Amino acid sequence: MATSLKVELDPIEIPNRPSHVPPELVIDLRWAFGDIPVSYSDPYKETDALFASGVSPLLWMPNCVAGQPGVGAWVVTHYEDIARVYQDADLFSTKGAAAFQKMVGETWDCIPLGKDPPEHTKYRLLLNPHFSPKAIALLDDKIRAGVRSLIDGFADSGRVDAAYEFARIYPVRVFLDLMGFPASMLEQFLRWEKAILHNDGDIASAQKALTELLAYLRDLIGQERQNPGPNLLGKIVTGEVDGRPMDDDEVIGTVFFLWLGGLDTVASTTSLILRRLAVNPQLQQTLRDNPDMLPEAIEEFLRVHPLVNSQRVIKKDFEWYGHTLKAGDWIMCMNTAGNFDPQEFESPREIKLDRQPNRHFSLAGGPHRCLGSHLARRELRVALEEWLSRIPQFRLAADEESLVWPGIKAARHVVLEW
Repeated sequence: MATSLKVELDPIEIPNRPSHVPPELVIDLRWAFGDIPVSYSDPYKETDALFASGVSPLLWMPNCVAGQPGVGAWVVTHYEDIARVYQDADLFSTKGAAAFQKMVGETWDCIPLGKDPPEHTKYRLLLNPHFSPKAIALLDDKIRAGVRSLIDGFADSGRVDAAYEFARIYPVRVFLDLMGFPASMLEQFLRWEKAILHNDGDIASAQKALTELLAYLRDLIGQERQNPGPNLLGKIVTGEVDGRPMDDDEVIGTVFFLWLGGLDTVASTTSLILRRLAVNPQLQQTLRDNPDMLPEAIEEFLRVHPLVNSQRVIKKDFEWYGHTLKAGDWIMCMNTAGNFDPQEFESPREIKLDRQPNRHFSLAGGPHRCLGSHLARRELRVALEEWLSRIPQFRLAADEESLVWPGIKAARHVVLEW
């Protein structure tokens, strides 16, 4: 039975409301940010309420800035406003946007996200060649072999936890190989990742995991400096930015951020796609009959399964929707709403495998559009090609209810039968 969320759009009173934030804009949006799991196929359907007449497109949510407990932010929910935030680097900064390191008292930037243009561009010039379509195409055989190996292990069993036994493993193996991390670290990396990103408010566990991870990464970086390899880690420790070697803070900021992005996004998206196909046999059959539709279908699956609501910090005072936003304020791009804006997407709740155009925000936007977007698309395409060619018509297990959080927690278990 589907679990429904209680949509609350009435203003709430908070003790630390900034004086320039109108009280009528202070809304508790936790129902839309992933704090409550649901069991239906569209975990974001309640965000339709944010497009109703009379609801301000600019809101304020307390305690929502990642890595900074107690800090609130402006929230934009409509497509054109989210696009403005992503594209206007002169007004909106990514400095401190990924602030996990602050939990353990460190102040380096996550790179390249934590750098604004033009500095941001210098770091992307170092990293972009390793994530270009040409470079990613060379990984196709390795990705496919890894996916096939996993499917071999359960294809004849008729049942698998697709999230835990498949989706969380295959992209991480690709990432470990790309970076030059030991394959034996897979389970430890996943334990650290769970504690840091999916800790259910257990800050002490997150801090412990982050401290251990950073110590490990620094030790590995030190070894790589002594004997650089042909992998991406070797390229980072020996690479130059603006004609000079990167310092220690830049290297750990780059390696950590790649680690963060490489372990979760594709895994969570794969789980959600397989779950959606399991509860929609007709959609599943359409892709079986038309495998050439997969590239466009993946874009649509990405659109309807946004995982991250990105944040920026405002650089200077300005007026928006009749309100004053001040320098130093945070602003949250609610991709989980913007991807369903009816002004941008016709019938936004409908899955249209051939939707064109499909300029969704699941991989962010503007100059900070996801560095690993080509890799993510390749991994998703190969995984679905192999899954649909090897696994017969599948469904959610009758004795399992797969819960989904409308945000980065996604679906930790998706038990399927065939």
